[in-house]
Amino acid sequence: MQMDVFAIIIIVFVYGSVIGSFLNVVILRLPAEGESIAFPASHCPKCQTELRWYENIPVLSFLALRGRCRTCRASISYQYPLVELAMGCLAVLLFHRFSISLSFFIYFVYVAALVVIIVIDLYHQIIPDVISLPGIIYGVVASLVLPWVSWQDSLIGLLAGGGVFYLIALGYYLATKRQGMGGGDIKLLAMIGALQGWQALPFVIFCSSLLGSIIGIGAMVVQKKGGQTRIPYGPFLATASLLYLFLSEQIDFYMRVYLGG
Repeated sequence: MQMDVFAIIIIVFVYGSVIGSFLNVVILRLPAEGESIAFPASHCPKCQTELRWYENIPVLSFLALRGRCRTCRASISYQYPLVELAMGCLAVLLFHRFSISLSFFIYFVYVAALVVIIVIDLYHQIIPDVISLPGIIYGVVASLVLPWVSWQDSLIGLLAGGGVFYLIALGYYLATKRQGMGGGDIKLLAMIGALQGWQALPFVIFCSSLLGSIIGIGAMVVQKKGGQTRIPYGPFLATASLLYLFLSEQIDFYMRVYLGG
């Protein structure tokens, strides 16, 4: 029985890493206007040589090629194996949390979207509407079959998530006449609320604010730009969402203890 579980974990990890390989294509091409995520086939961005199947094996190909293109020897970004490893590990965590179930596959799509959002926002400081807006609808529809989130929780989460950040962004703009939080962050929190329910929002907002403040202070020191320092907020929201997805029971318990005390 233990061997069976171990074999399933290996299969789940491989499945996640293969999807992670595809996500790298999405991350690279989605922000580029007019690019297709399906065509052309995977190729070296430097010399444009099409990659063979054995050069597309997640993680292993990067190690075998020693991080360089087989044809032109250009360096391959560490983003590729890191995203593949991340999706493999996240898939295993989803299996541990939900087993192989409808919830597993629903949240696998959600987690994949969050990974893409994290990397694109880090590189380009944008959260593509083509992910967040369909993600909001996806969350509401998914709540009709998810045992963990009711459709009422989803709708409240959607409205509260988007509404809270909209009011914060509006208040900041009125006070400073500068745009502090982008519309992409507002839509992302609405998507999080739709997929995880309103119950996730207090922790996601608190945790993302805490992480953002810590990293932001560090960035201000390094960049020496003071209040003009800009860092993307989407990765902190997505990270907090992932933490709540896998640790919601523990987080809710300690929040009740803290608030009750």
